[in-house]
Amino acid sequence: MAHGEVLEFEEYVRTRQDALLRSARRLVPDPVDAQDLLQTALVRTYGRWDGIADKRLADAYLRRVMINTRTEWWRARKLEEVPTEQLPDASVDDSTEQHADRALLMDIMKVLAPKQRSVVVLRHWEQMSTEETAAALGMSAGTVKSTLHRALARLREELERRASDENDELGVRVPEREERERCAA
Repeated sequence: MAHGEVLEFEEYVRTRQDALLRSARRLVPDPVDAQDLLQTALVRTYGRWDGIADKRLADAYLRRVMINTRTEWWRARKLEEVPTEQLPDASVDDSTEQHADRALLMDIMKVLAPKQRSVVVLRHWEQMSTEETAAALGMSAGTVKSTLHRALARLREELERRASDENDELGVRVPEREERERCAA
C-alpha cells in the first residue's frame, strides 16, 4: 500500500473510531470483545484499503467485516457452549431504569441467530434504511424485512417468557395468563 493510502487509512480510523466502536459494541455484548472485534476488522480492512474505490463506503465495508468476524467467532464458540437449566441473572452496574433496560436488551439479543442480530443492529441501532441494510449484508430488501420481522417476534417472545418466569418466581398471577391457563385446562 502506498504511503498516501496508509495516511488516509490512519486518518479514517482516527475520525471514525468512536462510531465504529459503538457499532462493534452493539454486535457483541462484552466491551472487551467489541474492542477486539473492531481491531480485527480494522486489520482485515487495512489489507484491502486500496481496493475500496469509493471511500465513502468504508463504514459499510468495515461493518460488514465486523459482522462476518463476529459470525466466525460465534461459530467457533458455539461448540464451547454448555446448556443449563437456569440462566444466570443479568448483572446491572447502574441502578437506573434505562441502564437496566439496555442490559436486558443486550442479554435477550443473545437468543437471535447472527443474521437476525445483524439485521436488528443495523436497522434499529445504526438506523440504516432497509435498502442500506440489504446492501451492507448482501441480501435483498425483502429478506431484510422478513428477517427483521422474525427477529423482533423472537425478541418479544423472549421478553414475555422472562416476564412470565419473573412473575412465577414472585408468585404473581397475571390475569391474562391465568385466563389462558384456565382455558387450556
